[in-house]
Amino acid sequence: MTVKDITIIGGGPAGLYAAFYAGMRDLTVRLIDTQKSLGGKVHFYPEKLIWDVGALPAVTGAKLIDQMVEQGLTFDPEVVLNTKITTFEKTEDHLFETVSDSGDTFLSKQIIVATGGGLFNPKRLPLQYASHFEEANLHHNVYRLNHFKDKKVVIVGGGNSAVDWANDLLEVAGEVHLIHRSETFKAHEFNTRKLWNSDAIIHTHTLVKELIPDSSGQYIQSIRVRNNQADHDELIELDELIVNIGFDNELNFHHNPALKFNLKDDYYIEGSSRAETAVEGVYAIGDILDFEGKVRLIAGAYNDAANAVNQIKLALDPTAEEKAPVSSHNDKFNDKNQEKKERYYL
Repeated sequence: MTVKDITIIGGGPAGLYAAFYAGMRDLTVRLIDTQKSLGGKVHFYPEKLIWDVGALPAVTGAKLIDQMVEQGLTFDPEVVLNTKITTFEKTEDHLFETVSDSGDTFLSKQIIVATGGGLFNPKRLPLQYASHFEEANLHHNVYRLNHFKDKKVVIVGGGNSAVDWANDLLEVAGEVHLIHRSETFKAHEFNTRKLWNSDAIIHTHTLVKELIPDSSGQYIQSIRVRNNQADHDELIELDELIVNIGFDNELNFHHNPALKFNLKDDYYIEGSSRAETAVEGVYAIGDILDFEGKVRLIAGAYNDAANAVNQIKLALDPTAEEKAPVSSHNDKFNDKNQEKKERYYL
């Protein structure tokens, strides 16, 4: 098995930038992610505009993912997808052996934990229904607004995501219903007020009781809902059903007592501004890391990543420079600069 300088656990903004910066420092990288594609939680909002990434005007989540991945793979890190890490430990050779839930093992000299908010799986309706509905017209996220153009859409949920999607879909869908178990929404006040003043049909104190398929059994044709306040049932026909009632966090390897992390709120890894943790040789970056003065923005994740990689470089080579030369004066980019010039200017 190939021993890498760094194993990065998590392929979101922090992990991708760490992979890029490690390449600038001539470090070999293995990047592991639980999902089938890189990009992290930005996949949850592919069509939303992101305004707060330095030097980038408003960019959609999908475009940001494309750009992050392109940059993150600049120096050809090994990428391992669909792999959930359950633990890691030091070997007798003073290497880290990282273990997946399927029993695969990976060896590296140092570890970077870049798991963000962790692995989040969407909560499903507490009903019995055919799993293939989730491949048809039952969704837990909105990836392309145009998919819902002129359709009758029912959204279940009362948080920020559900309210945001309801407001956005009103601009393209033919009809939008929002079903919420309460009359109090856990969403930003401005967006909630906008929804109440819109043409959306809002069902409060209402729960979904049954998904009713069409004659083929492949699609959901309607749902039966119960209004608990009025104590009556209603059938709502639909074209598309979106369920956004929260996520379950499955990240748990850092709760392993053998790793001896210091945790805040039983989740975040407490560390230093240089991304160090209580476990020697293990660094944390991005949202999973907590320290005084922490900035929970993508820009802050990039800073964490550079700090972690610089610490690792010095740990592996005490004679190295403290930081990588900036790209405008870094010989590693000479050939790449020439390629870009030929592509864009010639």
